[in-house]
Amino acid sequence: SMPKVTYVSHSGVATTVDVPVGESVMRGAVHNGVEGIVGECGGALSCATCHCYVDAAWTAKVGGPENEFEAALLDGVASETRPSSRLSCQIVMTEALDGLVVQLPEVQF
Repeated sequence: SMPKVTYVSHSGVATTVDVPVGESVMRGAVHNGVEGIVGECGGALSCATCHCYVDAAWTAKVGGPENEFEAALLDGVASETRPSSRLSCQIVMTEALDGLVVQLPEVQF
């Protein structure tokens, strides 16, 4: 079965959707109409509107920013950054991430 991701809105509403292996956490949100992730640039690492906080139980498994470009963009996000901050376009689903929980920031702009 397909891996699932749970997106928790800033107000605490959880939405769980199937996100195919190889697809990004950002696309999973956008394709399923999950509010709170915009993904304005389509995953080209140029907008930072797909910022999320990886749930504490998952931060070690997901890891930190993929590269210096993601790290630099995280410096410019609209909401506060935390050690668990990631751009969801850079988190690619694997079987190991089935059940992943990400929290969505208050604003993306």
